[in-house]
Amino acid sequence: MSLAVASADRDRTDLAHMARALELAARGLYTTDPNPRVGCVLVRGDETLGEGWHERAGEAHAEVAALKGVRGDVRGATAYVSLEPCSHTGRTPPCADALIAAGIGRVVCASVDPNPRVAGAGIGRLKAAGIPVSVGMLENEARALNPGFFSRFERGRPYVRLKLAMSLDGRTAPAGGESAWISSEASRADVQRWRARSSAVLTGAGTVRTDDPRLDVRWAYGPWVRQPLRAVLDATLGCPPDAKLFAREGAWVFTSEEAPPAAAARLAGHSPPVAVERVPAIGGRLDLGAVLERLAGLEVNELLVECGPRLAAAFLEQQLVDEWIIYVAPKLLGADAAPLTALTELEGHGAGFAFDIMSVARMDTDVRLVLEPRRAALDSRRAAADSSHAAPGEQGAERCSREL
Repeated sequence: MSLAVASADRDRTDLAHMARALELAARGLYTTDPNPRVGCVLVRGDETLGEGWHERAGEAHAEVAALKGVRGDVRGATAYVSLEPCSHTGRTPPCADALIAAGIGRVVCASVDPNPRVAGAGIGRLKAAGIPVSVGMLENEARALNPGFFSRFERGRPYVRLKLAMSLDGRTAPAGGESAWISSEASRADVQRWRARSSAVLTGAGTVRTDDPRLDVRWAYGPWVRQPLRAVLDATLGCPPDAKLFAREGAWVFTSEEAPPAAAARLAGHSPPVAVERVPAIGGRLDLGAVLERLAGLEVNELLVECGPRLAAAFLEQQLVDEWIIYVAPKLLGADAAPLTALTELEGHGAGFAFDIMSVARMDTDVRLVLEPRRAALDSRRAAADSSHAAPGEQGAERCSREL
């Protein structure tokens, strides 16, 4: 067999095993937060010796889980890992050390870990122990599985998904302003899955006062359901203290620096306590950049924004939306009903708000669209913002490269 043929065969083998590692990693889609979703496959020759994935923060990482599932030794085996093995002691010992101690002969990882506590140190430790390491196999797929984890370390903010539901005529609520479901039960069940994978769900004070949402996960996907943080933007602290999103632990309120101290004290004394975070305001509105920076500090990887037209417009205007999920219901609400967004003065900027449709799915009677900002349009908007000295809240919208 020629060297070229042997190399091609190994590439195909590596590809298949890394694809399996990513498949295993996806099993932690709803549970690993704030840690990344990682899978590992241990192979020697044609035999798969062990498999594992990270299931929950504080529990065994993928490499250790795979090693635990092996009967006998793994000396000389190849470890396929969907993210660089860690090199630091956190809630668990370093995975790089576990692979070295087990006698692993080669490591293939999809991507370098963006966490500065690792960031190549795990690979360096493995190489120092004489273990060959290959990096980059299915890297785009590995990043796509963990968009928020990469975003938090590379951009200093979460990966932001904006979720809205609308009628065929692009309206989101009846003209009278009353709370009413637009989307189908199937669409609302699908939203539960987006919430379940998110680190936090965010809304505005107007939505709280009108709809009184819970913003929690009510989908029992396993024996243990991780609840995301629930956040509300309330510049004046005017949300009622008996709002449903305050009924369980994990509620945060972002407010202005001028908000009444007495109202903040009441929320802090609420049972359970509600965390109040003051952030700067720009033009009378809370600085969304500061909010996202604080959420990143709280280890929020993926943020799901469920809100009204004004807050949706603010996220779009400041180029902070990485993915837009829209549920379209086959009904009409009329011209007087609430719009999808409150974007104004789009003349001459229409190309700057272009999107690519990444997927279309049927949700019973509804249709779900998943969109991403069109790259050329995003670059154009960013160049325009740079030339006009963009405000702090308009910074840092560099999108992760992804393949879907």
